[in-house]
Amino acid sequence: MNRRNASDDARLRATHTPTAIQERQRGGHPHTYLRDFVYGAVDGIVTTFAIVSSVAGADLSSGVVLVLGAANLVGDGFSMAASNYLGTRADRQLVERVRQIEEQHVDTYPEGEREEVRQIFRGKGLSGDDLEQMVALVTSDRKHWIDTMILEEYGLSLYGATPWRAAAMTFSAFVLFGALPLLPFIYIFLKSAGSMSPYFASSFVTAVAFFAVGTLKGRFVGQKWYRAGAGTIVLGGVAAILAYYVGVVLSGVVS
Repeated sequence: MNRRNASDDARLRATHTPTAIQERQRGGHPHTYLRDFVYGAVDGIVTTFAIVSSVAGADLSSGVVLVLGAANLVGDGFSMAASNYLGTRADRQLVERVRQIEEQHVDTYPEGEREEVRQIFRGKGLSGDDLEQMVALVTSDRKHWIDTMILEEYGLSLYGATPWRAAAMTFSAFVLFGALPLLPFIYIFLKSAGSMSPYFASSFVTAVAFFAVGTLKGRFVGQKWYRAGAGTIVLGGVAAILAYYVGVVLSGVVS
């Protein structure tokens, strides 16, 4: 235990030397696409397995699962990617619009903008000379001044995802993980293994996929892997149960 703590302390000190800090600052603010990955993966598994469950509930053939599943992977995957692209792009456009507004305000009425900075940092607990020094420091650099207003007044992030990368991550994760529940049906189609129960095999593969996505997310956010995996399985299980019983209720429509 002591050795591990000593090793962690040494690693922490090594990453906080002046040189290490300068290198990190030079590297900018890299964006993590974990949200886009988890978003695409979970939705891909849920929607595809919902199709599997509803078809099983309606007692339809495996071929129907493959047709609907493939259509879902391409159509819904592209739809999600496009939505994520447009949403991410809108976020960046909003920041640029706010930047233009603040630039105009700083140029037109700088004293009013200085007072806004003063009020912001007074709300953070500064007062007296410390407050005035902070106001002078922030407003001495125009870009830093405007960046501060974007962050503090509007609550927007200066750094965000690249829209096409966010969309690509969502689509890739959707197709990759969304295809997993279809694997038993593809196997039966290729091997003509009629004695195998594709639905139960798909349920097992889907549970493993949910658990894998959950544990991966847990690793990045510091959550215990088994809790993260179990939580994702519960989410998928609820969706599967709902889809299955919808298929059961509507089975007479296609009979």
